[in-house]
Amino acid sequence: MSAVNHYEALRADIIRRLKEERERRKLSCYAIAQKTGVSESMLSLVERGLRNPTMELLLRIADGIGANLPSIIKKAQAAATKKAAQEAQ
Repeated sequence: MSAVNHYEALRADIIRRLKEERERRKLSCYAIAQKTGVSESMLSLVERGLRNPTMELLLRIADGIGANLPSIIKKAQAAATKKAAQEAQ
């Protein structure tokens, strides 16, 4: 996997994990938008992979959800490392 593809996959996994956490907590995009000031449409675009969020935006979304972004990133990195090791075999 190229470096670009690796980072794209990592970004997608981080966003997927944030969405799963939002859904696990039964929070709507509307509720997160109200807490963060990030529009519902932007949240939807980010979750669907149609917008590349900045670190600030990811932090705002995570805070609105009540999720720990560093922990989510660490889990996504561990999964990516494991996948890369399996592909290298």
